[in-house]
Amino acid sequence: MNPREIADNLTLARENTMIGNYSNAEVLYIGAIEMLNRFMRTIVEPSPKTEWEEALKKVSLEYEGVKRLNQTLQNFRLKTKGDLPIGTRRLCRDEQPVRDDDPDVWPPPTPVEYSNIRGNGPSKSRISNVKKVETKKRDSRVVSSSTSSRRSEILKTKVTKKDERPSSSKSDRDRDQEPVVKTEKTDEPEEKKFECHGMDRELADTLERDIVQKNPNIKWDDIADLHEAKRLLEEAVVLPMLMPEFFTGIRRPWKGVLMVGPPGTGKTMLAKAVATECSTTFFNVSSSTLTSKYRGESEKMVRLLFEMARFYAPSTIFIDEIDSLCSRRGSESEHEASRRVKSELLIQMDGITANNEEPGKVVMVLAATNFPWDIDEALRRRLEKRIYIPLPSLEGREALLRINLREVKLDPEVNLADIAERLDGFSGADITNVCRDASMMSMRRKIFGLRADQIKQLPKEELDLPVTSRDFHEALMKNNKSVSSEDLQKYEKWMNEFGSS
Repeated sequence: MNPREIADNLTLARENTMIGNYSNAEVLYIGAIEMLNRFMRTIVEPSPKTEWEEALKKVSLEYEGVKRLNQTLQNFRLKTKGDLPIGTRRLCRDEQPVRDDDPDVWPPPTPVEYSNIRGNGPSKSRISNVKKVETKKRDSRVVSSSTSSRRSEILKTKVTKKDERPSSSKSDRDRDQEPVVKTEKTDEPEEKKFECHGMDRELADTLERDIVQKNPNIKWDDIADLHEAKRLLEEAVVLPMLMPEFFTGIRRPWKGVLMVGPPGTGKTMLAKAVATECSTTFFNVSSSTLTSKYRGESEKMVRLLFEMARFYAPSTIFIDEIDSLCSRRGSESEHEASRRVKSELLIQMDGITANNEEPGKVVMVLAATNFPWDIDEALRRRLEKRIYIPLPSLEGREALLRINLREVKLDPEVNLADIAERLDGFSGADITNVCRDASMMSMRRKIFGLRADQIKQLPKEELDLPVTSRDFHEALMKNNKSVSSEDLQKYEKWMNEFGSS
């Protein structure tokens, strides 16, 4: 399939349109659109694909116009019986025209009256000549219609003969109808879409546009350490899809997992890795997504969120900073609307259990928080697994350094193990900031004191220098850890009381 064949087919379709062969032109347009669709599936680059999509739209508009013209012509032929004008009917030989009571209105003349226009009476020779002309016209119409239909069949076979070669056992009629069936079968199956009606359709469109992520593109290898958390998340999501017959009844998958830990330890990245590695639909929810100024709309959005998750199952609903969405109920500062949203969320989380009993229909709520002591007790009960995401260990800090510096040139004298020991008490986000500062130190020293035009003239080789131990030393002097020892004690105390890993 190449653009030349498409252009030839399209030129032939337009020529048939110009001479009035709308049926043939319609068939050729269908073939051109099918060839365009197949050709576009071979294009990978986005810019040429956009141009071909515009061309396809133009060809489709031309096809719709020809189709309407052909339909209008067919309706006109049905209304006009034979060659007589609209509103008249063919009279029998002995039938007399029906006259109106109004003397000013005269009916159309009969064929016999045509012959009396210039003579006293009907001439047999003139009548026979009229009959011969009518017979000749009728025969020519039959021949032209049969020729047109035969030409249409030949063009259909010509357009689609490269896509399919029918076997010799099929009849000619089956061969002529086969290209049309082929066109319907070559269409790709449409992706399933959550359906609802009325006002809920607008809310569902908002949810799909804002929170549905098909592939976050974060893998397990991008997250250092946290082996226990990875094991638990794989057990909650991956294994139920691999062994659905085992995870039934009392062994049903966990319907809720809460990740607790100080900021910057990788809780959000763990959630995205679950969606990427397990090929599940990822719903990234925040308090602003489910908040509306209209009464009752926030509860509807929570309900639609869980209905969509069941529809796209297996799926993962990730609620980041869940303490802001579902804090303790019953406080004096709690608003009535906030309480209704919390109640709807708790009800929908209980409804996930029935869906999880179906094989392969796994819907898991994955939540993360830095303030677990502010979460409502009923929500804490529904989040069955509560795991602690600690600060990275010595091995984890060294792995984090290697992950962050894998795209940067590193001096051979740099000892990552020694740097990892000096980063004790740093979170994963703090270590990333240290690596970012260290990778920019050589560039900062190179451009110090230079003007903007001088900086533009510097070659890339002079700026992209290997990261040295001196760069890490200067970066450590500028960056401090963000988690205090008092915060760690609060997390450990809460996990000792409510942890479930």
